[in-house]
Amino acid sequence: MAEIICVIGNKGGTGKTTMSHMLCQGLGLLGQHSVCVLTDTTREPLNPEGRRYLTADARTPEALGKVVDKIRSLNKWIGVIDGGGNRTEMDRRLYSIADIVLLPFRDSHEDIRTVINDLEMFPRAWAIPSQWPTNPWQQEAARKTIDQLLGDYKHRILAPNYALSASKLLLQRDIPDSLPTALGGASRRIASQVLDLLSIDHEAVAVEDDMDTALEREPAYAQNTTAIHY
Repeated sequence: MAEIICVIGNKGGTGKTTMSHMLCQGLGLLGQHSVCVLTDTTREPLNPEGRRYLTADARTPEALGKVVDKIRSLNKWIGVIDGGGNRTEMDRRLYSIADIVLLPFRDSHEDIRTVINDLEMFPRAWAIPSQWPTNPWQQEAARKTIDQLLGDYKHRILAPNYALSASKLLLQRDIPDSLPTALGGASRRIASQVLDLLSIDHEAVAVEDDMDTALEREPAYAQNTTAIHY
C-alpha cells in the first residue's frame, strides 16, 4: 500500500506548498515514486512535465476522495497532500487519513503560537521549521525562541528547511530544464527525514544544521510526465 503524507497547519504563509513540492522532488531524487496533491482552491494545477513526481488536482471533496483512493491502490508510492491554510476542518480530514503529518512553521511568534495549537490538536503530527534563516545570528535567535516557546515539543520538531530562493522554481507552472544544486540537496534532506519516519530504506542523506555542506549537482529530468486529474 502507498503512504499518505499531509502537510497542514491552520496558519497561511508557513510554506506548506513549497514544502510539499520540495518533499516530492526530494523523494524522486531518492528513487521514490510520489505524487503532489493540490487541495487549495486559490491555486492552479502545475505542469508535471520535467518534475520527478506526478501532480494531482483534488480541489473538491469528491476529487480528493478519488485521488486518495487511487494513491492507496498503488504499490510503494507516496502521496503528499498540500492542505493549504486557514482550513481547520480540512486539516482534521487530512489528519484522519494521513500516515505522516507535517506542520511547517516560520521563526515568528505568531507561527509558533499557531503550531503549538496544531501540535496539541494533532498529537501524531511533526513540526518542521520552514524557510529557516541562514544568517548565523538569526539562526541563534530562532533556536532560542524554539527553546523558550517550544521546549515541551522539541521531540516532535524535525530539522529545519532553510530559506532558499530557488525553491520557488518548483512552484512555477513550468519548471526549468535544470534546477540548482542547492535545491536538490535541500529537497533530499527533507525527504530523507520523512522516509526515516516511515521506516523506508533509502540512500543515506546527512541532515545538516548549516548551509556549508557541499552538495552534489543533480540533473533534472522527468521520470513521470502524466498528471492525475479527476
